[in-house]
Amino acid sequence: MTKKRGFGVGSMFYGIGYGFNRADIGSAMIELAEDGSATVYSGACEMGQGVITIVAQVAAEGMGINPDTIRVVAADTGSTPDAGPTSGSRSTFVQGVAVQKAADEMRELLLEMAADTLDVPPEDLEARQGQIYRTGESEPLDSVPHIAFEMHRLGRRTSTHGWHDITTKDVDPYTSQGDAYATYGWATQLAEVEVDTETGHVKVVRLVSATDAGRAINPAGVEGQIQGGAAMGLGYALYEQHILDGGVPRTGSLAFYQVPTSMDVPDVECHIVEVPDPNGPYGAKGVAEPATIPTTPAILNAIYDAVGVRITHTPATPERVHQAIQEARTRGEFVD
Repeated sequence: MTKKRGFGVGSMFYGIGYGFNRADIGSAMIELAEDGSATVYSGACEMGQGVITIVAQVAAEGMGINPDTIRVVAADTGSTPDAGPTSGSRSTFVQGVAVQKAADEMRELLLEMAADTLDVPPEDLEARQGQIYRTGESEPLDSVPHIAFEMHRLGRRTSTHGWHDITTKDVDPYTSQGDAYATYGWATQLAEVEVDTETGHVKVVRLVSATDAGRAINPAGVEGQIQGGAAMGLGYALYEQHILDGGVPRTGSLAFYQVPTSMDVPDVECHIVEVPDPNGPYGAKGVAEPATIPTTPAILNAIYDAVGVRITHTPATPERVHQAIQEARTRGEFVD
């Protein structure tokens, strides 16, 4: 039994959002309670990617309060405004700005009330971590809960709405030239594999991912996205296949659709590249699909580097890899 190792690199760029003149909007509302806590009504749907956490963090930063005083109501058709589907790696980039706009407006309302209470011009005040400060000073003058209470007592406005649109113009129908997307994501991954030349079995022993996040609002969440995306890309490269026979599915259930387990996925080394995007919330943009796309080409390139054969159909099953090696042997192109 002979095992050979190889390295491969995959790179990609990916349009964030829908592009091509397809409606691409975000919308959110914020209500401030008497105790200084806030409820964000966000139409962006949570699927495990962490958008609720991002919404809470963006709202807290904009209002100058702590994230643990934010409650998020998400994707409730009875109470949340439409924010478009959760797809296209768009939730943070589009919905994040909608939330930021609503939060910025709420901060202005808070500071206007604080200015009246403290007899200080609003432009000389700022809110940080639930406290009201004179700009640049470290001793608080008042608290957000007290100011919020006063706003309710006096009947001031305590709700705001943020709406954001990144719908682009379509490209030229004749030349396909134009700005199809509002921004793009970038990622490069390196894979190290071990190939058994007798069986064709491929083991991924290392994955390294450098992913452009714009700005990582929640670095742990970004790492989770990268790791999950790389695991999905590994599954696409080596395991997952849906077999069709004349248009009839032959993969009847998940019992016959292999996905990678924790034993198949190595530690994913994450490098978050931060180049703030001026169009995103605090410079952030989406990372979900960009973290998935480079994995498969990186693994297939690593297989080529290890054994000198190109796998042009996914998944690179042991049967396919073994057959490619045998054919290369027959042609005299494979060296054991």
